[in-house]
Amino acid sequence: MPYTTADIRNIALVGQAGAGKTLLAEALLAQSGAIRSKGSLARGTTVCDFDPQEKDLLHSLDASICGFETQGKRVNVIDTPGYPDFLGRSLVALEAVETAVIVVSAVNGIEPMTQRMMEFAKARGVCRLIVVNKIDSKEARTERVLADIRETFGKACLPLNLPAENARSVVDCFFQPHGKPADFSSVEAAHTQIIDQVVEVDEELMALYLEQGEELSPEQLHDPFEKALREDHLVPICFCSAETGTGIPELLEVLAKLAPNPAEGNPPPFLKGEGADAVRVAVSPDPSKHVIAHVFKVTIDPFVGKLGVFRVHQGTVKAGAQLFVGDGRKPVKLAHIYQLQGKEHIEVPAAIPGDICGVAKIDELHFDAVLHDSHDEDHHHLKSVAFPPPMLGLAIRAEKRGDEQKLSEGLHRLVAEDPCVRVVHHTAQNETVLYGLGDLHLRVMLQRLTERYGVAVKTSPPSVPYRETITRPAEGHHRHKKQTGGAGQFGEVYLRIEPLERGAGFEFVDDVVGGAIPGQFIPAVEKGVRAVLAGGAIAGFELQDVRVSVYDGKHHPVDSKEVAFVAAGKKAFIAAIREAAPIVLEPIVRVAISTPAASIGDVTSDLATRRARISGQDTLPGGRAEIQALVPLAELQDYLSRLKALTGGEGTYTMDLSHYDPVPPRRQQELVAAFKPQEEAD
Repeated sequence: MPYTTADIRNIALVGQAGAGKTLLAEALLAQSGAIRSKGSLARGTTVCDFDPQEKDLLHSLDASICGFETQGKRVNVIDTPGYPDFLGRSLVALEAVETAVIVVSAVNGIEPMTQRMMEFAKARGVCRLIVVNKIDSKEARTERVLADIRETFGKACLPLNLPAENARSVVDCFFQPHGKPADFSSVEAAHTQIIDQVVEVDEELMALYLEQGEELSPEQLHDPFEKALREDHLVPICFCSAETGTGIPELLEVLAKLAPNPAEGNPPPFLKGEGADAVRVAVSPDPSKHVIAHVFKVTIDPFVGKLGVFRVHQGTVKAGAQLFVGDGRKPVKLAHIYQLQGKEHIEVPAAIPGDICGVAKIDELHFDAVLHDSHDEDHHHLKSVAFPPPMLGLAIRAEKRGDEQKLSEGLHRLVAEDPCVRVVHHTAQNETVLYGLGDLHLRVMLQRLTERYGVAVKTSPPSVPYRETITRPAEGHHRHKKQTGGAGQFGEVYLRIEPLERGAGFEFVDDVVGGAIPGQFIPAVEKGVRAVLAGGAIAGFELQDVRVSVYDGKHHPVDSKEVAFVAAGKKAFIAAIREAAPIVLEPIVRVAISTPAASIGDVTSDLATRRARISGQDTLPGGRAEIQALVPLAELQDYLSRLKALTGGEGTYTMDLSHYDPVPPRRQQELVAAFKPQEEAD
């Protein structure tokens, strides 16, 4: 059916894994007639979990888009993963919707992802609706869960309906509050509470309600209801069972009549410019204005190619349109536009403000790109999302020689698809490290490398970037002399070394006088010294915080060559280092750990076993705390898994390099003993 922007409802189903988001999407699709019957997770027949990995794990791993029509409205649904390891893919969904539907299990109640998604949606200015699912389960604690929601998230959380007939149905508390009694609480009291909450944002309506005592109609309440949602003055709660269909028709009515359309929700936080110079710009859901659309999801299939999923915020995108990608100077052509129904792509002629659509086979598209049809919108971008930093790393390499290029291309595609995947190549260790948000995240990425891109990999813990330095001044000397029958090699170098302050790096000083070493050979001496800096002298790690002064030497008018002074400089430097009490340094990182307040003792006790130095502790909202500490990086190799175990999956941390400190003596002995330098012919 043809529809306008006012007829569109965009919702994201978010919350903890196991709360029933995917089955709720199935129930909504089936009830609205978009599909004949609900699919099954066990049989792998759901619309949203169509990826083979999702079918194997019986859980969503990526945001999936579907849609349906009900009561004259077009509802776009984004089903998101509930595992914390895939939090980034849930957060991107909030970029494309006006309403976050936080799905809570009536059995398990409030869980970590429930809290996190409530907080993220609030911070992003997205309207929130809580759906309590599984109300007909034998283990359901529905009344207790409702009380917990109001206690945890505030009195603005109010039920729009309540379970009735032992959870075989729900009774409306807003539109028609005069039906059958609820299983608990009072329908009339719930109706009064929600009306009181809504009229508080409209003084005229409040006066009418209080002074005249008139019963207000849903039509009178619509605009203040939307305003209360936008201002976070109201968080409605609905009850349902996605398994049996209880409450699903009522939820459809709530979405059609009360969920904000793209013109009613809070405007998206578009900015123009970068950094401190960025200014907020208004984007209007007007189909006649310049096009502004935002790419919030990218998938790359080896057979289909790149698919970019975008939300139109302004203007009308037509098939065949020429659009600029970000600040690109050359437009790209959108030959075909698709509405997405899980894995199905339905071609449409145009997309209006509020539409969520896909476009395929445009290599220039990337996550977070802004599409526009005028250079007036150059440098426009959405306010950045605060994604959790990927902290768990695995060093990876191709199992088969010759697969290095395939591995590089596969990693590039994983990074393009997921904002919480990071790949870093450590040159000093000649090591490529894949970083993710947790064990499952990395396992899924590795499986995709193998199954999608045909690259088998070997993994190992990433190397710790140790460093070497010296602790006292010393001198070194080496004469390089080589005669092989033809032209010989000769170079002799005297140098002295001294330690610098931690973090000062490296200094090379030419103190040669009288031409003992001709000026053209001084760079060769420095080249030999730098070769030792890169490869280390006692344990094979990069050398730092040292000054090298070349002060004397000898040369031969015929046999002196650059290669001779490179070798002489290198051996003289190594000789000096051996006399300068060299040590191995380890990186110390500054860690900020967010944890439930109840877990502070366990977390700090565990940090003590990791040679940590606690530097501070702060109280955070929502019963959480932050612990700041300085910890040796070597002690954090398994920390993410340990932290999750200590905090029931709720702990997170970030880190950045603070400084380098000497490693404990025993560890230095191990590192030095393991070093096997290559012997070089003199």
